[in-house]
Amino acid sequence: MTAAVGSGATTVVEGRIAGTASSARVTVRGGRIHRIERLTGDAAAVIVPGLVDAQINGYEGHDVNDEHVDGGTIRRMAAALWARGVTTFLPTVITAEEERIVGSLRAVRDARALHPVLGHAVHGAHVEGPHLSAGDGARGAHDPARMRPADVAEFHRWRQAAGGIVRIVTVAPEVAGAVEYIRQVSLECLVALGHSSANAAEALAGADAGARLSTHLGNGVARTLPRHPNLVWEQLADPRLSAGFIADGHHLDAAAFGAMVRAKGVDRSLLVSDAVALASAGRPPGDYRTPVGGEVTLHEGRRLTLRGSELLAGAVKTLDECLSWAVAAAGIPLADAVRMASENPAALLGLTTRGRLQSGAAADLTVYDDEPSIGRTPANVTIVAGTCVHRGPSDAGLAELGEIPEELR
Repeated sequence: MTAAVGSGATTVVEGRIAGTASSARVTVRGGRIHRIERLTGDAAAVIVPGLVDAQINGYEGHDVNDEHVDGGTIRRMAAALWARGVTTFLPTVITAEEERIVGSLRAVRDARALHPVLGHAVHGAHVEGPHLSAGDGARGAHDPARMRPADVAEFHRWRQAAGGIVRIVTVAPEVAGAVEYIRQVSLECLVALGHSSANAAEALAGADAGARLSTHLGNGVARTLPRHPNLVWEQLADPRLSAGFIADGHHLDAAAFGAMVRAKGVDRSLLVSDAVALASAGRPPGDYRTPVGGEVTLHEGRRLTLRGSELLAGAVKTLDECLSWAVAAAGIPLADAVRMASENPAALLGLTTRGRLQSGAAADLTVYDDEPSIGRTPANVTIVAGTCVHRGPSDAGLAELGEIPEELR
């Protein structure tokens, strides 16, 4: 069981560091990790640096892309994700008319202003579209009727309407105006390549212009590709591009995922959930209608497709579940999988004090009962910027952590 006591702004958590044989006492003070002391003996509880999800559309019925989304929607989504150990995330806005995109961005902005801890956890937004390929396979669940040429002026209107909260924009490098768009927008935020029917030369041109990330590499591409060269090989080989992967067992099989991670290298690989609002424990299979994908079908095994199609329509597993699958199915060492879900996405976003368990780092951490529980059960305790934001059913003996602030529930 976790040992943790809190006194004022100080909290102490004890457990084994995930993926290692080392047990430690972690002292949190003033929103930072104040001290880490190595302990002798084994500990059942496991401490994981807070997970960072750079691409998530919704969770437990809360949808970033709903026409009625507001700051409260994002706040409730954050609280649900804290139970899964996600301490930083980018609500992801998909292809839509400009007014709808702006509405979602304003909701993200408003959520960040509700409480300092939310301002920390909701780092900003990822806009996935609307400058994408309309081709089958490449477009995924995005509405081709809402896609349009890349327009720098539109990006600046987003910023004017919602402030500088756009942290990532995903664009297909072959759409009209994309190269100049990437060149200019990459000065303001991270540009990713994705949902593309580009050839290898067009993908290379996107990286040359300043793109630094591949959005869910291996997905969001044409249903058939040339053997080589093609845009997947080009992005996989380019050392300037980090790669996001949806490790849910559906978007990539274990062999393809493992091979891509080993080719790209752990340092330049990150896990994302790409979860949609249908993601939640116990959601029954069936047909649904959602802002992401429209008419969709949730199948046995938690595979989500466009209704009447085998084309995927987002994911319904959370980042901790993806981490667990990467370890169990693809053989990624736990320590590496944790880095891919925490430190690597944080570093890519310039959040160099997050995703780490070290003195001086942001006090974002999650405690699980043991390693097998990671991704299979909710977290025992989650701390964001030094504040306890989630306490699970097995938190016996943790009363001194204090109550979770009402505005964070």
